[in-house]
This record gives sequence, structure tokens and C-alpha cells, in this order.
Amino acid sequence: MIQPEAPVKLNALMLAVAQTQDRAAFAALFAHFAPRIKGYLMKLGAGAALAEDLAQEAMLTIWRKAALFDPARASAATWIFTIARNLRIDAIRRERRPDFDPNDPALVPDEEPSADSVLMREDDDDKLRAAMTALSPEQVQVIQMSFFADKPHSQIASELGLPLGTVKSRLRLAMVRIRVAMGGES
Repeated sequence: MIQPEAPVKLNALMLAVAQTQDRAAFAALFAHFAPRIKGYLMKLGAGAALAEDLAQEAMLTIWRKAALFDPARASAATWIFTIARNLRIDAIRRERRPDFDPNDPALVPDEEPSADSVLMREDDDDKLRAAMTALSPEQVQVIQMSFFADKPHSQIASELGLPLGTVKSRLRLAMVRIRVAMGGES
């Protein structure tokens, strides 16, 4: 076990990993730093499982990037704990910004309608326009107020000064005529 008061020895172990990928030196660094990194990450607010995962990831990063260690710029401990802190910051960012889900229904565009459905829709629109021109002006007015202005029947009756039954009769007769013109049953 490495004594905490031996930063020179820690730097030497780190340099051995950096220069020759010395597995024994890395094992010594791992045994010394892994539990300390976990404790440090837990003090930063990570749960035990996350702290363990991040400590493992930090040690893996140390193995991969050991060649970047420069004892003139920082001690091995400082360099290692900086890596751990940065991994914790990255984890917090991932928690706040979830991964992109390309299958999220809100992000999937609507399918383009097929050509035949577009033509059928245009044909239905033409039939509806023709049916509307065949209605009396009173029926057109009631249809527009009910369906396009989204007014309740009682409000239409009040605005036109008509009995409610008359408004309902005009709507019903207009709808029958439109249904027949569209090719439906009467």
C-alpha cells in the first residue's frame, strides 16, 4: 500500500504507466486511488453506484491517457482527481439533458399522404364546395356559424334572431343535402 505522504512515489508510478504501460504500477495506483475517488465523488453528491461507476471510468481514463500526464504541471493526485471531477460534471450534464430519442413521437414527422389519398381529398373538397353552393343562403350562413365559427346553436339562434328549432332544422336539412351531394345516403 502506498503511503499518502509519498506524492513523489505516486508521480513515479504514474510516469511508469505513462511511459511503459506498467501494469504493476497501474495496479498500485488503482489500489490507492479508486476508493479515494469513490469517496470524493460521493462527497460531490454522487450516489454510491454512480460514484463506483465514475471511479472505474476515471481509472480507465487514467490508463488510456497516462501519456498526457506531466509532473511539471501537476502531481499525480491532482491530475487524477481532476479527471474524476470532470467525469462527475459530465454525468450531471447527462442527467440534466437526456439522450436524444429518435423514436420519440414528438420528433417523428408525420408520414406524407399517398398520392391517391391526396387526390381523393381534393375530389371530396370539390364535392363539398359544389354542395355548399347548392344550399340556400340561410343554410350556408348557419353552416358557417356552426362549423367554421364554432358557435353553439343557441348563440346562432340569438345572433340571427331565429328560434332554436329553426336553426337546428336548417342545419339538419343542409347536412342532408351535403351528404347526398358527397355521394352518401340521405
